[in-house]
Amino acid sequence: MPRIPVMQAVVEVLASEGVDTVFGCPGAAILPLYQALQGSGIEHLVVRHEEGATHMADGWSRTTGNVGVAIGTSGPAGTNMITGLYTAQADSIPILCITGQAVSSKLHQEAFQAVDIVEIAKPVTKWAVQIKEAAQAPWIFREAFRLARSGRPGPVLIDLPLDVQKQEIEWDSTVDAPLPVPVVTPAPARVERALDMLLAARRPLILAGGGVVLGEASEQLRTVAERLGVPVGVTLMGKGSFPEDHELFAGMAGVQTSQRWANAAFLDSDLVLALGARFGDRHTGALDVYRGERKFIHVDIEPTQLGRVFGPDLGIVSDTREFLAALLTEVERRAERREPGEWVRHLGELKRALPRREDFDTTPIKAPRVFAEINKTYGPDTYFVTAIGLYQIWSGQFQRAHKPRHYQVCGQAGPLGWEIPAAIGVKRARPDAEVVGVVGDYSFQFLVEELAVAAQYDIPFVLIMLNNTYLGLIRQAETGYGMNFQVDIHYDENGTDNLKIMEAYGCSGTRVEEAAGIAPALEWARKEAERTSRPVLVEVMIERTGNAAMGTALDNVVEFEAIEPEADVIELVP
Repeated sequence: MPRIPVMQAVVEVLASEGVDTVFGCPGAAILPLYQALQGSGIEHLVVRHEEGATHMADGWSRTTGNVGVAIGTSGPAGTNMITGLYTAQADSIPILCITGQAVSSKLHQEAFQAVDIVEIAKPVTKWAVQIKEAAQAPWIFREAFRLARSGRPGPVLIDLPLDVQKQEIEWDSTVDAPLPVPVVTPAPARVERALDMLLAARRPLILAGGGVVLGEASEQLRTVAERLGVPVGVTLMGKGSFPEDHELFAGMAGVQTSQRWANAAFLDSDLVLALGARFGDRHTGALDVYRGERKFIHVDIEPTQLGRVFGPDLGIVSDTREFLAALLTEVERRAERREPGEWVRHLGELKRALPRREDFDTTPIKAPRVFAEINKTYGPDTYFVTAIGLYQIWSGQFQRAHKPRHYQVCGQAGPLGWEIPAAIGVKRARPDAEVVGVVGDYSFQFLVEELAVAAQYDIPFVLIMLNNTYLGLIRQAETGYGMNFQVDIHYDENGTDNLKIMEAYGCSGTRVEEAAGIAPALEWARKEAERTSRPVLVEVMIERTGNAAMGTALDNVVEFEAIEPEADVIELVP
């Protein structure tokens, strides 16, 4: 075999694994890898902060389904990546972080920027490893990609001492290929039992979690649901896995990101088939209410997820798509078919009877109105990213999603500032798609420097900000002399002006203070982003003390505004 620089072999592995874009920040301890990237065909975006690189790789991965790659140098570059690794681990996103390291002979001498990043990263990765022998490098990278994709997907980290990066090895990429990823299939007897339970239930409900999206199982889910006439609810991570305008869509139950009618439907169910869901606390609320008298079938690709929160009546270890395919095969073998009946009609009645209001025309603007305008403006092909806070809760309640991988949210970790770098990753993965980030005024200021990356590389997207730190609208006030004057707009105590921040990074934006101005602003932003090839901000000033519906149990969610049922709800026969 020919002898080539070891980092050239690594780059050839990256390319053969389907990586066409990487995100990172060069430094002395990682320069041999950067040298190998030159002319490789893999595009590199220079970030402003290594955490931003991990979130960009995260957004790219959520969009493509492939392993996203972030690169940093030694020392603080790696420690800056920990939040991104934790975020990817929490949401089962396969990313690879590559860090430079001091030379091997200096690691025990407290050399400059020599930190044991492998030990630091272990709790938030599937695998963290330092390469000590150059000949191992391509094989360790192959294994890293295999591990990141296998079972429950997740992040890995590879640490590269500088002296290892500078060596040559024997390697021939023409006789190499990615390692196979094992397919996790269900035990046939458990599939048969699951179908028995579904057919015996009077009010069955399928709960689609993030595993349906990650497993590319949306088509199989719809086929099974329609064949058996079973309604489908989603978790926050499963949003987009089932079309929200479908007759069988049962909404999102939970104590934060939820619909009133979806909670009611869940409580009326007598069996739940949970697919790739982890029963997070913001979804379940009080477990005694959540479990009730209903039975649970839990399907997950990771065996240790079964029974983690509570023991299911039937646990099945399987990839979601493989399970649904096996279930459909068993349905076909038995020639089973069920048309929508009383249970589905009841679901439709709940949708009509228990809505949440969103048509507010008040000033200050109420958050639900913002999402009503978002739903009207953007179609099903739009990619959305959103992070953490009240605006995530409102988004989960009011924002519609119709396609998998088009609604992306950092669900468990919830790092502030995730949206801007994630949107960059999404847009690089789908350059022709419309990308929209829904942000809060506080989260916007974390990692805002990554706007410079979008401006530098001509990456356009729209940011819609819900700003509730606004202290007062422009208004008329009367003085003691009978004269009127304008009261200035005030922001938070730090005097933050988000439009000036956008301008400082070579981007643009507009501010909306009246509900009627939201739709025109969104249309302007769409055109402005296309015209400038840069991010555009629509800052919507919402009420300062607006709350979101939340509570401690599915049957005890405190609504932000009391709404009487619009119609009588049909009582189900027990």
